[in-house]
Amino acid sequence: MTERVGIVVRTRQRPEFLRRALADIRAQSFGDVRVVVVNDGGDAAEVEGVVVASGLDAAAVHHIAPGDGGRCIAANVGVRDAGTEYVVLHDDDDRWHPEFLARTVAWLDAHPADLAVAVPTEIIYEEQREGSWTEVGRAPFWAGMQRISLTEMLSVNRAVPISVLYRRSLHDDVGWYDETLDAVEDWDLYLRILRRGDIAFLPGEALAFWTQRPDATGLDANSMFALTEEHRVDDARVRDRALAEWVRREGAGMPLYMASLHAETIAHIDETVERAVRRLRAEIASDNRVEIDAHQPLWSRVRRIRRLLGRRSGRA
Repeated sequence: MTERVGIVVRTRQRPEFLRRALADIRAQSFGDVRVVVVNDGGDAAEVEGVVVASGLDAAAVHHIAPGDGGRCIAANVGVRDAGTEYVVLHDDDDRWHPEFLARTVAWLDAHPADLAVAVPTEIIYEEQREGSWTEVGRAPFWAGMQRISLTEMLSVNRAVPISVLYRRSLHDDVGWYDETLDAVEDWDLYLRILRRGDIAFLPGEALAFWTQRPDATGLDANSMFALTEEHRVDDARVRDRALAEWVRREGAGMPLYMASLHAETIAHIDETVERAVRRLRAEIASDNRVEIDAHQPLWSRVRRIRRLLGRRSGRA
């Protein structure tokens, strides 16, 4: 029998994180899964050993040679192999509530029109202590969010891969992860999904946990920190492609007008801020003079004498 949920675990030379991720998957109350571990350029024997030791029965491993992979390639390799009704990316350093799969699968089963479902997410901050990564704090990711909105998603990504279960079949309609991107591949896919249908959202307690290690470097670093420049470049690339598509279809009139309006708005803001700064400086200078006069009357007299001498010199 084919498993219902494909879990794609992208990993690269992080055996401790991989062990934690596989244990996290084993802890799920929903067990009808196929786990596909995609080793993106790491040591093959090391990854195989971690997978065997995990005790997961329905687990496959794909090895990508160093230099031949990347985040999007690894995702596509895993999703294509899964062959399941539903699929989710579980990167090796992220985690789930034990009920994540049970609740998200139940939602998609009950709502066939929804293409995907996302859950509330917490950021878990970790620090290196005594040779291992230890949780040191938590914070909600987009606290108070009640839905996945295209309007908001156009501005900034409001979901992360660990928090979204989706129908494998949607790739036949919206395409695969864009292998020309080095980052923001999840945001790019969500935008394409939202053009076709809804991504549902399950309000309530956090069911997904996005770990962040701001101080980490090298292989232990999060992509959002290690790939900061790639995120900036690829964010612009996704927006430029969408704008080019609009211009081909509708012409450049509206974008040109919006660009001009944006430039005028920025100029107005800059001018307003500059006036406010000048006014604030003048007020501070005036307040300082009042304060000096109140506490240093000698200096006040000296200034008055200088002004008087200046006026007399001018009359002469």
